[in-house]
Amino acid sequence: MADFTLKQLRYFEALARHEHFGRAASACAISQPALSMQIRDLEETLGAVLFERGARQVRLTMFGEEFADRARGVLRSVDEMGDLARASQGRLMGRLRLGVIPTIAPYLLPTLIGELGRNHEGLDIRVRETLTPKLIAELEEGRLDTAIVALPVGEPALEEVPLFEEDFLLVRPLADAGKPVPEAEGLRGMRLLLLEEGHCFRDQALSFCNLTPALPRDGLDGSSLSTLVQMVGAGIGVTLIPEMAVAVETRSAAVSVTGFDAPRPTRTVGMVWRRTSPLASQINEVSEAVRRAAHTLRADHATLLEKAARTS
Repeated sequence: MADFTLKQLRYFEALARHEHFGRAASACAISQPALSMQIRDLEETLGAVLFERGARQVRLTMFGEEFADRARGVLRSVDEMGDLARASQGRLMGRLRLGVIPTIAPYLLPTLIGELGRNHEGLDIRVRETLTPKLIAELEEGRLDTAIVALPVGEPALEEVPLFEEDFLLVRPLADAGKPVPEAEGLRGMRLLLLEEGHCFRDQALSFCNLTPALPRDGLDGSSLSTLVQMVGAGIGVTLIPEMAVAVETRSAAVSVTGFDAPRPTRTVGMVWRRTSPLASQINEVSEAVRRAAHTLRADHATLLEKAARTS
């Protein structure tokens, strides 16, 4: 029986994921020579080569790919044993690895972190902000406990809990403030600025406008909602943003923000986690905190609109 350690498996998994000794060592908080030595010792113990080593990149061998699948399963099971111990304490505490998509994270997290900090002393929140496909993959691999995303996700291995609905709002140059709000058909003839490919919010905006993602568009793509709003302020086009982003993204831009007539474009925001997670009841507590944080943001947004109406 091969005698290797969990630490070596974690180092191996990091190198398999990053395909680079330096990045993997940084992710594991150890030196690159120490990581290299651990991988070499693991290969000697197994009697097989796990990686093809190149000048700038490493790749899994055929055996390494099969070993990686087994190693991830072992590490996921070990992590769930730790989760089981935490779940037995009956309250939300310890490490919580939370994923959030970029069109939610900057706006919801400050309120949410404050809410959790007040009500759950001893909770150590580790936030991961990235696109939905990466969050889902990391959830399934056991590298995240839960994620806040736009639903539905549609993965059988994951539990989905819808938390709130959110409108999309139209952002136009300030000079267009008095113009009628276009319908979806009207937006198709305008220069619509969208997030770059990979963002679910982009797909949702295209769906509302009945535009095919594969077709070329006369527009510019941005990497963030902030960039899009600033481009609108410069007179380049129009865009859509979620309601929770309005207060942050429009405070320093010369833009007008208006809602659509029914049927309004919306998204459903919720949380997902593995159906097998021992932390399910604790994650449900987090979902309630997310719901309360969203309610607070919605109330703040209503106040902001009232003030804008009084000064216009």
